[in-house]
Amino acid sequence: MKIRNRLNPSNPCFSFEFFPPKTDEGTANLLKTLEELAPLEPGFVSVTYGAGGSTRDRTVELVTRIKQSTGIEAMAHLTCVGHTREELREVLGRLAEAKIDNVLPLRGDPPQGQKEFIPAEGGFSHASELVQFIRDEDFNFCLGGACYPEGHVETASRDDDLRHLKAKVDAGLDFLITQLFFDNAFYFDFVERARRAGINIPIVPGIMPITNYEQVQRFTRMCGATVPMRLGLQLERIKDQPEAVVQLGVAHATVQCMELLARGVPGIHFYTLNKSPATRMIVGALRARS
Repeated sequence: MKIRNRLNPSNPCFSFEFFPPKTDEGTANLLKTLEELAPLEPGFVSVTYGAGGSTRDRTVELVTRIKQSTGIEAMAHLTCVGHTREELREVLGRLAEAKIDNVLPLRGDPPQGQKEFIPAEGGFSHASELVQFIRDEDFNFCLGGACYPEGHVETASRDDDLRHLKAKVDAGLDFLITQLFFDNAFYFDFVERARRAGINIPIVPGIMPITNYEQVQRFTRMCGATVPMRLGLQLERIKDQPEAVVQLGVAHATVQCMELLARGVPGIHFYTLNKSPATRMIVGALRARS
C-alpha cells in the first residue's frame, strides 16, 4: 500500500515513527510497543536510519518484520550519509525485494564529531539528488520527504529552505512530513507558503509529545523548534516532576492535534521515541472526541 493513498483530509490517518533498537531486548520492547499501538489502527509506521548508515541492516530488517508480522504498512528511512550510489542501490534493492512500498529519502545529519555534512565519494550531497536517483533507477516506491516549518537549521532563510524543498518535491516526492513543532502557527504558515511556491503534495504535521524536560531541551536545540513561552514557563515550573511533565506534554499535544484535524490535515505523524503511553493517550482522546 502506497502511503500517498492513505493521506486524506476527510479520513486522516495517524502514523508513528520508531528507531531501530541496538539490542535484542530493545527490539522485543519495540515489538511490544507496536502491539500496544496496533489497536489504534495506524496508517503506517516509519523506521529511522542511524547516523552514517549505522543501522542500515536493522532498519531494513525491522521494516520487513513489521510489515510481514503485523500487517502494518512500514516505511524505511534512507540517508545519503556515508553511502555511495552503489550502496544506496543495494539497500533500495533489498527493500524492493522485501516488498516495502514506501521510503523516506533524507540527506541525514553529519556523523558525530563532524560540524558539516561531507558526502561520501560517489555519493550525494542533498536529499533531492537521492530522490532523483531513486526515480531514475525506476524503483516503484512511494517517496516521502522531510520539511521544516521553522526552516532547516543549516539554511540562511526560510525562503532558501523553501526553494530547496521545491527542488526535492520536483525530483519526485509524493508527500511530506514536517519536523516536530509545538506551535501550530508555524505549520499553517508553512503550508500556505509552500502552496504559493507550487508545492501541492500532502504535508503531514509531525508531533512529538513532551515526556521529558531535558529531552525536549536537547531536541529543540538540535532542530531549531520553538517552545511557546507559556509552555516553556509551565515546563520550567514542573521540570522536577516527571509525571506532571508527561501530563502537560500530552495535554499540549492533544490540543495541537485537535486544531490540526479541525483544519483539515491529511494525517498526523507521531515521533514516539519507541514508547507508546503518551501517543496512546493522545490518539485515544482524539478518537473519543471524533
